[in-house]
Amino acid sequence: MYDYIIGMVSDINFNSIVVEVNNIGYLVYVSNPFFYQEGKEYKVYLYQQIKEDDNSLFGFKTKEEKELFLQLIAVKGLGCKMALPMFATESTSEIVDAIERENISYLKKFPKIGDKLAKQIILDLKGKLAVSDNNTNDNKDELQEVLRGLGYKDKEIKNVIGKIDSSLQIEDQVKEALKLFLK
Repeated sequence: MYDYIIGMVSDINFNSIVVEVNNIGYLVYVSNPFFYQEGKEYKVYLYQQIKEDDNSLFGFKTKEEKELFLQLIAVKGLGCKMALPMFATESTSEIVDAIERENISYLKKFPKIGDKLAKQIILDLKGKLAVSDNNTNDNKDELQEVLRGLGYKDKEIKNVIGKIDSSLQIEDQVKEALKLFLK
């Protein structure tokens, strides 16, 4: 079992990349191959799926994405190739949030996920997802403190803080919050 691979991306396809390590090219299926650039070195977190007639590698930008992916593919009826596209444009926190809030319509927007499978995902994973960035809560606490220091009330902060991308640097989060307060 592989955990990650560090190597240069030598080829980009519509649903995969080739990571070259020691003159060996590893075909890795990824959610958004255009996140990568040819000729650059990346650390790609891997999941290896071994079947009777197939041995595939699935790659992720972060360890959190990989952990959420593993939890998703444990859901009956949700395979690797169905779960992978969920990470193309979405952050792990948005996917977790949709599951925790039982947002079926959000889950159904992904290819091949219908009403029945969306309900199964929620049933199996609600309350069990441990993949919330450790930094996310710290960043939200820090953002709240900064906004309190600027004179905003807790009620105002609570209305705005959920709309801000927690993966941004704290300075950018404050800027986004201030923009939202001005609207």
